[in-house]
Amino acid sequence: MSDNRYPIAGSREQVAEHLRYFADMGVAGVSTDPQWRRPLEFPTPNPEPILQIARNASEALAAIKADLGPDCSRCKLHTLGRTQVVFGVGNPDADLMFVGEAPGGDEDIQGIPFVGRAGQLLTKMIAAIQMDRGDVYIANVIKCRPPGNRNPEPDEIASCEPFLFRQIDAIRPKVIVALGAFAAKTLLRTEEPISRLRGRVYDFRGARLIPTFHPSFLLRSPDRKRDAWEDLKKARALLTAAE
Repeated sequence: MSDNRYPIAGSREQVAEHLRYFADMGVAGVSTDPQWRRPLEFPTPNPEPILQIARNASEALAAIKADLGPDCSRCKLHTLGRTQVVFGVGNPDADLMFVGEAPGGDEDIQGIPFVGRAGQLLTKMIAAIQMDRGDVYIANVIKCRPPGNRNPEPDEIASCEPFLFRQIDAIRPKVIVALGAFAAKTLLRTEEPISRLRGRVYDFRGARLIPTFHPSFLLRSPDRKRDAWEDLKKARALLTAAE
């Protein structure tokens, strides 16, 4: 019969050595729970965020629109009866961009800027300089309709204006026409009346900015259409010179 004392003694010494090692590591005991015998599982680290680079203006505008979201709640206008966000519409590669104040009732319903009576006049104004509405890009400083079509308030401008600036930077138009006193004064950071601002050309975010009267004002004051026509001819001339 073979002698098994030495293997047993060796095993006991190994176990004792392991226990001393665990004691030195601060382990107070050993659990018989089966989960303690499972291999350790370490959480998989989250991958680094991927930087999305827009390949063109269309992709950049889509990213800006997605960031703004269809139900933006950054300012109080989302609680004051607006139907939807009115982002902007037109050619992402437009050389000419029109910027208005804020959506009106028709725009709030359709989700497209300048589709009411003022929008119909704007379409005619664009056609008058031998361009199509689809050739330009149209947006507003404010993307949601203020109640009663009142002027946007400072906190609303502060929340929404950065999205307009991002639109301008994505499109990189050669000429921007600011439609009306509010748009012109907001973009140019001035309190001068539109009657003093129009007739001049300003540098703005890499483009030439031309203030003119808002189409809704021209509907009420048709005698100022000639002034607006002169402003549009100036825009057309700048575009031609840049070709």
